[in-house]
Formats: sequence, structure tokens, C-alpha cells
Amino acid sequence: MSSFSQTNMPQQTGKPFIASLFIGLKQLKHLHISTFFIALLFATPLLSIAVEALAPNSETFAHIKQTVLADYIVNTCILALGVSALVICIGVPLAWLIAVCDFRFKRFFQWALVLPLAMPAYIVAYTYTDLLDYAGPIQVALRDWFGWQSASDYYFFDIRSLTGAIIVLALVLYPYVYLMVRAGFLEQQANLTHVARTLGYSPLRSFFKISIPVARNAIIASTALVLMESIADFATVKYFAVSTLTTAVYDTWLSYYDLAAAAKLSLIMVLGIFVLLYLERIQNGQKQTHNDAKLSAQKLTYQLTKKQSILAIGYCCLILTISFIIPLYILSDYAIDYFSQAWNADLFEITLNSLIIAGLSAAIAIVAALTLNFSLRVKPIKLHKTSLKLASSGYAIPGTVMAIGVLIPLAFLDNQINALADSLSLSPPGLVLSGSFIAIVLAHSIRFIAIANKGIEASYAKISPSLDMVAKSMGQPNRKVFSKVHLPLIRKSVLVAGLLIFVESMKELPAALLLRPFDFQTLPTHVFQYASTEQLEIAALGAIIIVIVGLVPLIIINRSIEQH
Repeated sequence: MSSFSQTNMPQQTGKPFIASLFIGLKQLKHLHISTFFIALLFATPLLSIAVEALAPNSETFAHIKQTVLADYIVNTCILALGVSALVICIGVPLAWLIAVCDFRFKRFFQWALVLPLAMPAYIVAYTYTDLLDYAGPIQVALRDWFGWQSASDYYFFDIRSLTGAIIVLALVLYPYVYLMVRAGFLEQQANLTHVARTLGYSPLRSFFKISIPVARNAIIASTALVLMESIADFATVKYFAVSTLTTAVYDTWLSYYDLAAAAKLSLIMVLGIFVLLYLERIQNGQKQTHNDAKLSAQKLTYQLTKKQSILAIGYCCLILTISFIIPLYILSDYAIDYFSQAWNADLFEITLNSLIIAGLSAAIAIVAALTLNFSLRVKPIKLHKTSLKLASSGYAIPGTVMAIGVLIPLAFLDNQINALADSLSLSPPGLVLSGSFIAIVLAHSIRFIAIANKGIEASYAKISPSLDMVAKSMGQPNRKVFSKVHLPLIRKSVLVAGLLIFVESMKELPAALLLRPFDFQTLPTHVFQYASTEQLEIAALGAIIIVIVGLVPLIIINRSIEQH
């Protein structure tokens, strides 16, 4: 028995080794194919827009170019730059106060100041229009108090304007700057305080002389993100009747039915955003900050005086109140008063539609991101690196542009399917892809996969390659290495990324508005439809649901930053 086992041992170990080697090579080939296919799928909208934009000039685009294109571009630039300047003025001081200073209620404001991210900009626009418009409570009260009879008797700020859009977007987007700059301050906290004290600087002087230069990279990166979000905004500027490139794309498509002209306008936006990203990468590559490990282990903060604490608390309260509490109060008041009218079977179905679309979008994006990042981990070749970058380019594409990029190939496929059915003497199935909610899911997945890629890529960077080598030396195939080694270590990042994509998909309006099938609604389109017809009372409950869903990942992310 013993000799039989010994003589057969080499044969039993040799076969599995050869088999596992063959399976490993086969899996690697499958990874190459999967990676290429995913990259191609996620880059298709961008390629479709480029191809469609190369079509001969249409009369519509020629007319737009000669008349209003310059206005669209100027308004878009003013909007983006105005929002960026305002979020820096709001977010950087808040980040510095929370990261570097010590005052009462600091821990509360630390997470509360992130809450406006859960509030879509278009919802804030609706609430402030309701509050500040001519028929709103503030202007009505002023006319009653002072005896004014009409709008010509007094001056009042017009919220439905380019300036109003800048303010509303800044109130919603400042948390991007706050979070990223705060993280930068926390990494350098002890260094900053130590240097400032050595030089004898006051807290205010150290903020301008030391903190802001050190946080330069974080400020640039977060501002670039805000610029992209501002350029991509559709619902707020549409509601405020501000003409930008996003509204131009929407109107050109739906009013003039000229897809080629819409694609040309879309390409202008995409090229502008890519130039912005390129400049941001150059700027952030010029200076690198370094951290002293010994100092970072310490916790040095400025203890504010009573007067300084009151000012800090007042500033935090002011920003939180106007960006989150007031809109939430208005929505809650309407939602409670009109609950019986707003909550019905239709709203339940609409909520279910949004949950299904958001869930599918998150699942597809996460699976695709895991495949791309695992392929790069197993074989860090140029194909895999390029595939990852191509797939992540979707986040730079505004929702209106993404809708066009998705519609073009899906409509082509629908035409081919109908032609095939017709050639086989079968009844054409119609718009199977472009006329279903699949188009919305695909648009959301492509646009938000960058969120998953960033988180998963960062987690993979923390996993030592020696773990992979140990697993492979034990004869484990790639799928086992992924499921048994990688996935448990990156699980938290995957969960956070999935939640973020879920929430972004729940809030996303342009793609759903442009791609939804007939008589199909999501929460954002439901809210947009009623708010656009001045029925915020009915829209409020749907808006509250969007906000509540958005709060969960924000709390998780904020805790993760604190622990880090």
C-alpha cells in the first residue's frame, strides 16, 4: 500500500499542475476578452458621439452656431467658474475649521456639513424658488409690511437667474471641496500646527500663509470635480431658464429632432471637460506634499477662544441651514400636508422603478469595475491599463450627453433586430433596447463606473503582491485568488462604491428624462414633472425619498474618513 502511494504520487500531483496551468492560461485569455469587451462597451457612448458629430453640418447646428452658441458657451463658463469660486470660499474654511481647530459642537458639524450632498441641486432650486419667488412667503410678507403693490415698487433678488443657479449649485456641491480638503488638512494637521506655532502665526494667518498652500492639490482636485458637475447640471439651469450647453443639447434633440446637431454640441462639452481634466492633472503633478510620520502621530489643534468659537459655530450653522435645513423643512412641510394626495400606487411603482434601476446600475458597474481591476492586477499590461482609463471616462460625460451616446448604438441595434425580423417574415419587435429601461441602466452604469474604479483601484494598491504569489504557489486559480484573497480585503470599498453609485443613480435626472420609455417614471422625473408645473407640494414626497436614500452612504463615507 505504501509503495503504491509513493509510486503514484508524482502522477497525481503532475496532472493537477498541468491542468491548473492550462486552466490558468485559459482564464487569462478570458480576462483579456472580458476586459476588452467591457472597455469597448463603456467607451461606446463617447465613440458614438464622436462619429455622429462628424456627420455633415446640419442646418440646425449652423443656425445655433451663428446665433446662440457663443451665449451657451459663455453662460456655461460663467456658471462653472462662479460655482467653483463660491464652493472654494465655502468649503475650504469649513474644512480648516473642522480639521485644524477645536471648538464646541465640532463633532456634530464634522458629519452634518456633508448632508447637502444628499440633496440634488434641482430639489434645492425648487424649494428656494418656492420660498423666494414673487408669490413666495418672503415677498408676500414684505409687500404686506411695507404696503408695496407690485414688483416694480421694490427690488428683490431673482432666484431664477444665472446668479441664482450659481448659488444653488454651490450650496449643494461645496461638500466635495469640504471632504477632500478636510482629508488633506487631516493628513498634514500636526505639521501645519507645528510650523505655524514655530513661526508665531495666529490661526487666521496660518490659514492663509500655510494651510491653503499645503492644501493646493486637494483644492484643485475637488474644484475640478465641482467644475465637471456644474457643466453637467441640467435640471437646475433648465428650471431657472438659464441657457447652457446642457440645455442646448436637450432642446436640440427634443425640439428640433436633430441628433447630429445635438452630438456636435455634446462633443464641444466633452472636449472642454477633457481639457479641464488634463489641466488638473498637470497642476496636481507639479507639487507634491510630504508628511512627517512622527508629527502626524500627534494631534495638534488650535483651541479657539469663546468669541472665535461663536463665530465658527455661527458660520457652520449658517451654511448648514441654507444648504440643507431650509430645503428639507420646506419639503417635509409639503410632504406631511399633502401626503394623502402624493402617496399612492403610482408613487410606489415609481419608487420601485428607481430602486430597480439604481440597483441594476450599481451591480453592473461594480462587476465591470472588479473585472477591470482584477485583470490589471493579474496582468498589468498596457491593454488593461488603457481599458480601465477608457471605462472611467464616462464620469466626465454629462447626463444629457451620455443619453445621446447610449441612444445612438442602441437605436442602431434595434434597427438591425427589426430588419432581421422583417427578413425572416416575423413581426418586428420594435424598440427593444432603446425603448426600454435598459437604456437608462446602461447610461447610469457607464457614467458612474469611475466611482467604483477609483475605490477598488485604491484598495488593490494596499494589497501586497506577495499574497497573490502565495496563493498561486499553492495552485489556486485566478478565480480562487480573487474570491478567497482579494474580495475579503476590498469588500468595504466595493460596498461603499456600490452605495455611492446606487445613490447617484437614484438622483440622476437627465439620462432618465431623455431615455425613459413612454409612461415610465423614476423619482427624479416624477419630481421634475410636478415641480416644472409649479406643483412642488405633490413633488415633495418623492424628493424626500431621494434625500433619505442619499443620506445612508454619506454617513458611512464620513465615518470611513474619520477612521482613516
